[in-house]
Amino acid sequence: MKSRLKWMLASVVLAALPAAAQTQALVDAARKEGTLTFYTTIAEKDLPVIVQPFEKKYGIKVNVWRAGTDKVLQRTIQEARANRNDADVIHYGSPEMEALAREKILKAVDDPVQKDLMPGAVPAHKQWAATILSVWVQAYNTNAVKKADLPKTWEDLLDPKWKGKLGIEAKDDDWFASVVQLMGGEPKGLDFFRKLADTNGISVRKGHTLLNNMVVSGEVPLALTVYNYMPAQAKEKGAPIDWFVIEPAIARSNAVGVAAKAKHPNAALLFYEYLLGPEGQKAMTSIDYVPTNTKIESPLKGVKIISTDPARSLDESEKWSKLFEEIIAKKK
Repeated sequence: MKSRLKWMLASVVLAALPAAAQTQALVDAARKEGTLTFYTTIAEKDLPVIVQPFEKKYGIKVNVWRAGTDKVLQRTIQEARANRNDADVIHYGSPEMEALAREKILKAVDDPVQKDLMPGAVPAHKQWAATILSVWVQAYNTNAVKKADLPKTWEDLLDPKWKGKLGIEAKDDDWFASVVQLMGGEPKGLDFFRKLADTNGISVRKGHTLLNNMVVSGEVPLALTVYNYMPAQAKEKGAPIDWFVIEPAIARSNAVGVAAKAKHPNAALLFYEYLLGPEGQKAMTSIDYVPTNTKIESPLKGVKIISTDPARSLDESEKWSKLFEEIIAKKK
């Protein structure tokens, strides 16, 4: 609990309070701040489901600035270097959060809620913590593809029946690297993708939402990489789409961090705890996000999932991006 006290108004008396009283002290301090600024890549349509329960419970306004990964990363770094410090809480991909940690933009947090998270969710430096897993699944148009014909292994995709029917998102080199490793590493995995691209082709689309919509329309009968909640949400609305997994499913974690120079540090810490705790995690699973809190049931319960290593993804990004471009993207 001592680490939480650093975020609150210093008080010798406060340190002697029981845990519940310390939590209330944090809430009180956060309410006095009254607001926080949240930088994120979470889909705009999903933000109210996640943010509004926090605002309603605590009476704290969450000012959201949302953009794509590259823009959030760029803006956060530029503002920190200019000592603007507008962001209080940042949430997006774990590799990008690791980049912010290396830039010393994030604050190390040692919080009780972390004990409930899955292994690997919190790096040793504790400057970010994984909130959800963006799990890549395979989606198909139910009018164009029969369930009985779905591939069970990656090698099954080499069947000529998939020629001209496959799609992939343009920036999923992290997924690409993980599948290559699962197939026995280089060069076996790379040879598989070269053969797949040469024989059956893979249509490259920019944006997971776009790719998911193209499956719905039937333009892409089978997508190799969409996030699990996308086809699930579309299916619930009656769209001719469903999903499956060539196990193990590959996941890329998204994470939350508190800015080292947050203008609203108490509200920021309270929001951090909310996103990782039961209330925030349940809000996320209500829209089919996969939680990292082990006390919350996952919408992908029973599916074997492996997560990419954020540090490796960051350090080897250029290598895998280049290979992805050479083998797949240029053969669209």
